[in-house]
Parts: sequence; C-alpha cells; structure tokens
Amino acid sequence: MTAYAIGLLTIHNDNWLEEYSSKILPLIEKHGGNRLVKGTPERLEGASNLPTIAFCIAFPSSAAAHNWYNDPENKPLITLRNSGSTLDMLLVENPA
Repeated sequence: MTAYAIGLLTIHNDNWLEEYSSKILPLIEKHGGNRLVKGTPERLEGASNLPTIAFCIAFPSSAAAHNWYNDPENKPLITLRNSGSTLDMLLVENPA
C-alpha cells in the first residue's frame, strides 16, 4: 500500500540547505521513495501560516517510509535541517 510523506517546511536560515539537499534525495531513493512534488505552496483555503516549501514523497509502504525516516544516515540530516528550519511532516497511506 503506497504511503505518502507530506511535509511543510519553514526555512529560518539556509546555511544547511546545500549539504542537506545533496544527501536527502539519494537516501529517500534508497528506501524506494520518489519525490512527487516540492515547491512553494499557494493558499486555496484556510488561515494558517504558509510554509516556505511543501513536499510529497511516495513510498511503496508505510514500513519503507519509517525505514527511511529512522535510517541512521538520516539522523544527522534531521539535526542539520533542524538547525535552520522547522518541519511538520505527516505520513498517509493510500488504501487504493
């Protein structure tokens, strides 16, 4: 069952971005993930603060997504990302 990691990232400084960007996509792909979209969101409805970037990553299963997120290679990347941003990320399975 496909699972989608949906993230809302707010960047406070971009000192971390170059190193993070060069390492995160290969790690996602290592776990069967495929970035479907990454970009600046546009509000259609609601009043919450918009993030700097919204993204969606498809994984073959929720287990694969959890394996990616909990991969020891990801821990330093999370620390790096947290040094200059805040992230809200959800995991949603598609039952179809």
